[in-house]
Amino acid sequence: MSKPIYVIGHRNPDTDSICSAIAYAHLKNALGEYVVPARAGKINPETKYVLDSFGIQPPQLILDIYPRAKDVMHEEMITIHPWNTLRRLGQLIKQHNVKSIPVVEEDGSLVGIVTVGDLAERYVNELGMQDLRETGVDYAGILRCLNGTLICGGDLGERIEGRVKIAASRTQTMAKVIRPGDIVLVGNRTNVQLTCIEVGVACLIITGDFSVAAEVEAAARQAGTYIIRVPHDTYTCGRLINQSIPVRRVMKTNVTSFAPDDLVSDIKSTIIRTGYRNYPVVQDGKLVGLIDRNRLIVPDRDQIILVDHNERSQAVDGIEEAKIVEIVDHHRLGGLETSEPIFIRHEPVGSTATIVANMHWHRNVEIPQNIAGLLLSAIISDTVLFKSPTSTQKDRDTAQKLAQIADLAIQQYGMDMLKAGSVIDKLTPSDIVLTDLKEFQIGDYTVAISQISVMDPEAVLKLQDQLKAALQAVCQKEQYSMGILLVTGIMDESTYLLYYGQPSGLISAAFGEGRPDGTWYLPGVMSRKKQVVPPLIDAVRRL
Repeated sequence: MSKPIYVIGHRNPDTDSICSAIAYAHLKNALGEYVVPARAGKINPETKYVLDSFGIQPPQLILDIYPRAKDVMHEEMITIHPWNTLRRLGQLIKQHNVKSIPVVEEDGSLVGIVTVGDLAERYVNELGMQDLRETGVDYAGILRCLNGTLICGGDLGERIEGRVKIAASRTQTMAKVIRPGDIVLVGNRTNVQLTCIEVGVACLIITGDFSVAAEVEAAARQAGTYIIRVPHDTYTCGRLINQSIPVRRVMKTNVTSFAPDDLVSDIKSTIIRTGYRNYPVVQDGKLVGLIDRNRLIVPDRDQIILVDHNERSQAVDGIEEAKIVEIVDHHRLGGLETSEPIFIRHEPVGSTATIVANMHWHRNVEIPQNIAGLLLSAIISDTVLFKSPTSTQKDRDTAQKLAQIADLAIQQYGMDMLKAGSVIDKLTPSDIVLTDLKEFQIGDYTVAISQISVMDPEAVLKLQDQLKAALQAVCQKEQYSMGILLVTGIMDESTYLLYYGQPSGLISAAFGEGRPDGTWYLPGVMSRKKQVVPPLIDAVRRL
């Protein structure tokens, strides 16, 4: 299956960001595309209430979209076992036209890698390989390598201890040359075969596919001598037996490998420094893929649809590495650049969900009851039950149609949802500060503004010192010039503002003098994008 297109909202997502991603993925899939909803952060209590209400699982969590080893690796690989022979290795290299092959155990555990160079080095040293005692060759390896048939013998896993000899001399001479435990290549010379058995050779390899005399087989069985009949002539057997060495004797065990989640940007330097052609990708000790350094040059980029934001500073980390194919949003344009023309649906409404719902109807795609519930929830959340100045008549009309499909009473359901999201008992000061946090470039300053809507703002303000410390921690970690927390009262339709950072005097220039406790009370302020960001931009210009 091809890679999906991900539809994803902003970091520290709110209900609109999550629900619009799910609903837009539904629309795109209904139109025949392969789209997967995703999220760029934790689910907040309000959004959890919404998802649980309609039996929908949270979207896939994607904290960044930097390309990783798993994005550029081959999952279909040629492998070899350590007990396979060099002959089998050569066959695989020729058949599949590869330069290196990972060596794995039966369970897929990576134990080494073997290359054409390793094989060539063994062929260069071929004459020194006739003594098989140090190579770990067993009878099974010889049998496979010579394509032989076992006439008699014991355990095929038994290691070879003798040298390889060719019975090319007279019987009397052979008796002086061969030693007990040797491996002897011999044709259809019964007398020589019997002599070898009498001397105590470990194995007779009968070349030319000649039959074995009954007396020879009987003597071999009595002496415990292996007999292997092979279809090749003696010369070919002498050459091929050198290829019976197991791969484990020539493989490299110090393998440069990567984990599936290693960033491509991090592994490039290793690849450049080491210069190998292929690199195994290993997870929990098991081989899961192989990276070809040539394929690493141009990895396939993830395709992304952005919803509920269009600024790089608010997007998931690594957005510059992805291919943005669509944007559906209701915020100001944030200067995000794309490499080619894309589809953009941008409207001045109170919620992205309003746009997504109407796109369903415009394309004659039916909205299921649960998706209608998500979209309605997102509109209620972003417009604070239509109390925010960002709400429009289109939001209200859309919400009415969605409520009919979802069979919900807007006012009752909306209050229940907002109450569920305003419970802060289980939230730490850091959680509160990170709730729906968005990053803005205001003049020369990078400002993080988070907003939490609650029934009782005073309960939050009791944590003022801890909240300011959390703002300070976020600013220092992310190198923000300023961090602002908006605590919005749902019932009294007002906002309390806390901040940390520079420039000194910015908040006073934008909103006048604050209260003695170091907070600002902003009556009637419900919208971050319409009532907080614009005054800050004007204040920066004046300063």
